[in-house]
Amino acid sequence: MTARILLIEDDADLARLLRRVLTDEGYAVTWAGDGHTGLHLALTREVDAMIVDRGLPAVEGLDLIARLRSRGIGTPILVLSARNSTEDRVEGLDAGAEDYLTKPFELSELLARVRALLRRHLDRAVELAVPGGSLDLATRTVRRAGGGAVELVELSEREAALLGLLAARPGVVFSRADLLDRVFGDAESETVVDTYVHYCRRKLGKDVISTVRGLGYRLGKS
Repeated sequence: MTARILLIEDDADLARLLRRVLTDEGYAVTWAGDGHTGLHLALTREVDAMIVDRGLPAVEGLDLIARLRSRGIGTPILVLSARNSTEDRVEGLDAGAEDYLTKPFELSELLARVRALLRRHLDRAVELAVPGGSLDLATRTVRRAGGGAVELVELSEREAALLGLLAARPGVVFSRADLLDRVFGDAESETVVDTYVHYCRRKLGKDVISTVRGLGYRLGKS
């Protein structure tokens, strides 16, 4: 699967260079030129890693990261900044970034750090929190504890993919069209989304996925 990277950088020339280099490496890159647009994309799109410039207009880079972390978005983030003091790096890491790279930098180093971020993402993504337990994407099972016993609930491939997408963005409401595209790419009707939501609820309880009237679905209770 192609790794998806969200690049939030207001320097158009640098962004153009990074997009070309990252695309040549096989990544799918989405670019935002300001913090407000970047925040919106980070909250509404599923990505595997983010590269965030610290000195952004509209929403400053570290403020953007703090907002994402407060919303439960755990996607690994690399900060780019011209500030290179120890205090600046500590501020970036304390805001919730995993890595901090000062400008100017070598492209080979940036690519190495991106690869490290993506490895961390894969490690984290193996198990996701869901209401009442945790989803293991590797085995497609939900582990639930109750009454001193542990229950394992097996899911089909598509049930696990649907629940995993919602669990990776616990605060995000996904439209039926979006879920159809991301999980059921070969299906034609949005009714297949409703069908698999029903399957997940039947196995895990009605509160595992909530319906947001007129908008779509999200993880957990409304």
